[in-house]
Amino acid sequence: MTLTPPSGLGRLAGVQQRAVGADEARRAARHWWDVDADNYLGEHVADLGEVDFLWCPEGLREGEARLLGDPATLRGARVLEVGCGSAPVARWLAAHGARPVGLDLSGAMLRHAAAANRRTGIDVPLVQADATALPLAEASMDLAVSAFGAIAFVAAPELVMREVHRVLRPGGRFVWSTNHPIRWVLPDSPDPADLTVRSSYFDPAAYVEIDDAGRATYVETHRTMSQRVRDIVAAGFVLEDLIEPEWTPGRDVTWGQWSPERGALVPGTVIFSCRKPG
Repeated sequence: MTLTPPSGLGRLAGVQQRAVGADEARRAARHWWDVDADNYLGEHVADLGEVDFLWCPEGLREGEARLLGDPATLRGARVLEVGCGSAPVARWLAAHGARPVGLDLSGAMLRHAAAANRRTGIDVPLVQADATALPLAEASMDLAVSAFGAIAFVAAPELVMREVHRVLRPGGRFVWSTNHPIRWVLPDSPDPADLTVRSSYFDPAAYVEIDDAGRATYVETHRTMSQRVRDIVAAGFVLEDLIEPEWTPGRDVTWGQWSPERGALVPGTVIFSCRKPG
């Protein structure tokens, strides 16, 4: 595994909403997750685990949800995790007999993943690459998954859909979670008192944090629900299910703008289950 160096971008100096290009979004995503990896995992590793499959901050776990079906069917399956971070999902898949590959843009996240491989004794292969240009052969994977990985941080998420479709075998599935589109219009706060519409749901401009030189240090792109569905269908997938997870009863966790109080009122996550025909 060869890791590229940090981006060299500066510190946060402001916030904008504007269009972004592919190179700018890629540079910002690698910068953000390289810089924030230690803090992010320090805050969330107790929830994410090292060998676990958490779909979303609402607390939905694959062990209970079985969105991939009976875990026994994973044995021997070639699985791509898109945006693996520290790769607890890939290790969970390996523990259930699958043959996963964890892919992420951030070298810092992959260093954490490699360290967790050593600690757990589950040595999943790790690849540093852009999700819009997967370094994998056509029809080489049986299944692809993504739990809040990559899709929200690229300028053209439809390219991720196309690339995953390309590398899946006919009949293969892509199941992935991301921010619910309704989040775009609401403040980034866990307080239910802040549930006030602040921007247009239909505004296509990305959320961009910039450094003191005006360069993007964090980018999050927006798709309406209908645009997400169109991206899926245009890539050649059949959309089999759409899940809006409710807050897990008894779960007392605040994660960014997710909280039990807010989770009882509006969705924060959407999960799409797609299949490549054949």
